[in-house]
Amino acid sequence: MVITPGPNMIYLISRSILQGRAAGFISLFGVLAGFVFYMLCAAFGVTALIFAVPFAFGVIQIAGAAYLLYLAWRAIQPGAGSVFQPQTDLPLDPPRRLFMMGFLTNLLNPKIALLYLSLLPQFLDLSGGHLLAQSVLLGSVQIMISFAVNSLIVLASASVAAWFAMRPGWLKAQRWVMASVLAGLALSVVSAR
Repeated sequence: MVITPGPNMIYLISRSILQGRAAGFISLFGVLAGFVFYMLCAAFGVTALIFAVPFAFGVIQIAGAAYLLYLAWRAIQPGAGSVFQPQTDLPLDPPRRLFMMGFLTNLLNPKIALLYLSLLPQFLDLSGGHLLAQSVLLGSVQIMISFAVNSLIVLASASVAAWFAMRPGWLKAQRWVMASVLAGLALSVVSAR
């Protein structure tokens, strides 16, 4: 599940390419904080309340889809460059902003809440001890796997940028592919029930 493309992966790749690996890792820690937030909400039952109130879930869906569509538009708007095209003239985001954008990117992805609410509870064993401890343990394993996979993505992003830089035709095509993926993700988010 971690290797499927999504808003978190796209955000980490873009930050790593534009500002370097250190910025990518700061952004990754923000994404991980979002995972911890949802894990704790699910473990304490708060996420169940969000999904019990359709309006709350709808707000999260619409906000997440709107953010993805905004990113899709940014990829194809006139004069836009590719996320894989290194740009040195952009102002650098400070670490706090990188962290918060990673955190918000993850929070606006309702599929993460669904993961913690619907998938992980299937592996809880009532006879296995404290359910809160089991929830936190399972969530922590998912977060560690996500950290490992996304760390590799952050580290590899510079190499991907170099590959695209040597192939300018791919940069233009990539913008449209990226916009299509983001728009598809937005439709997927809105249609989730």
